Amino acid sequence: MSRCEGAEVFALQVLGQSMAPEFEEGEVIVIEPDGALHDGSFVLAQLDGQWLFRQLRRAGTGWQLQALNPAFPARPLPDLGAVRGVVIQKARPGRRRAAKRYV
Repeated sequence: MSRCEGAEVFALQVLGQSMAPEFEEGEVIVIEPDGALHDGSFVLAQLDGQWLFRQLRRAGTGWQLQALNPAFPARPLPDLGAVRGVVIQKARPGRRRAAKRYV
C-alpha cells in the first residue's frame, strides 16, 4: 500500500457518467488526500493536465485508472504520484440516508 500526499479532506460534485452506476452525476464525494491507496480504491488523479475521478486498478506490474462505465477507456498510470486523493464517502445532496462510506 501507498499513501497520497496532501492536506485537508475536501469535497467535489460528480460530473458526467464515467463512474456510473456507483457514482451518479450530482452526488458529492469526500476525498482524503492522505488516504491509503490499494487496488480498487476510488481516487482523484491528475494525468496529462486533466483531473480524473476513477477506480485505481492493478495492471500487471503497474497501475491504471479505470472508469466504471465501459464507454470510457482505462488510462495507464505512470506512477502513483498522479493520485491526489482517495474517496472516503459519497452522498446525494438532500438525502442523508443515501450516504455511503468507502473506508
